[in-house]
Amino acid sequence: MLAALLIAGGAVAHAAWNLVLKATPAGGVRFLALTVVVSVAVLAPLGAAPLAAAVVERPWLVAPLLLSGALHSGYFLLLQRAYRAADVSVVYPAARGTGPLLSVVAAVVVLGERPGALALVGAAVVVTGVVVIGLVGARAPGAPRSGDAADARGRPRLARGVALGAAVGVVIAGYTLLDAVAVTRLGLEPVAWFWGSLVVQLLVLGPWLAARPRSAAATARRHLPAVLAVGILSPLAYVLVLAAYELAPVAIVAPAREASVVLVALAGWLLLREPHPAQRLVGSAIVLAGVALLAVG
Repeated sequence: MLAALLIAGGAVAHAAWNLVLKATPAGGVRFLALTVVVSVAVLAPLGAAPLAAAVVERPWLVAPLLLSGALHSGYFLLLQRAYRAADVSVVYPAARGTGPLLSVVAAVVVLGERPGALALVGAAVVVTGVVVIGLVGARAPGAPRSGDAADARGRPRLARGVALGAAVGVVIAGYTLLDAVAVTRLGLEPVAWFWGSLVVQLLVLGPWLAARPRSAAATARRHLPAVLAVGILSPLAYVLVLAAYELAPVAIVAPAREASVVLVALAGWLLLREPHPAQRLVGSAIVLAGVALLAVG
C-alpha cells in the first residue's frame, strides 16, 4: 500500500512539472539550470550530510554519481528539445512507454528480478496504452485540426515527437536502472543519492548560468513561478519513486509510475487544446488497466 501511495504521488508531481516545462518553451538551458539550483537547495538539508558520509566511507560512489547526473542532465535537455518539436501528449507517452519497457527488461536481465506473470502482463498493457496515446496524431502549428492537408503536415511533427520521445525513454531506462541499484543494492538513502545526482547536474548545466549572469537573472525573473514549480516538483516526484524502489521491484515500480501519462493526456486535451481526445482517453484507460494488473500481480 505504501509503495502504491508513493508511486501515485510521484506520478502526479511528475505530470505537473512536465506540463509546466511544456508551457515554458522559451526558457532554454538557463531555465533548466535554474530549476536544478532550486532542487539542490530544497534537498540539501536532507541529502547533503548522509551523502557526504557515504562518499567518505565509499569514495568510488563518485563514479556512479557522475554517470547518474550526466544521464539526468541529458534527459532534461533532450526532453525540452522534444517539447519544442511536438505535442506533449505525443512526446510524453512515447518517452514514458519506452523507458519502463526497457527498465523491466533490464530489471530481469541485470538485477535478476523475477516478477510474476500477471505483473509482466500489466507492464505490457501499460506500454500498450502509452503507445496508443502517443500515436494518435499531432497537429502542426497553425494547421487545421482535421483534413488531409492537416494530417500531411502533422505526420512529420508526429514522427519527430515519437522519435525524440523514444530517445528520452532510452535515457530514462539508463538512469532508472542505475539509481535503482544505488538505493536497493548499495543501500543508499534515496534523498541523499538523488541530491548527489542533482549536484552533478548543476556542474553540467551551471556554466550556462555563469557565462551570462544577466541573462540568467532575466530568465529567473521572467519565469520564476515555473522555475520554482519544476525545481520543487521534479525532485519530489523522483525521490518518491526511489523510495518506492525500496519497497517493490523495479520491474513493477517503473511501469506503474507511468499512470502519470493519463494526467498528461487529459491536460494536453483540456489545457493545451491538443487534438484526438477520444483516442487518448482510450489509451489512458488501457494504462489504468495495466496499473491495476501490476497492483494485483
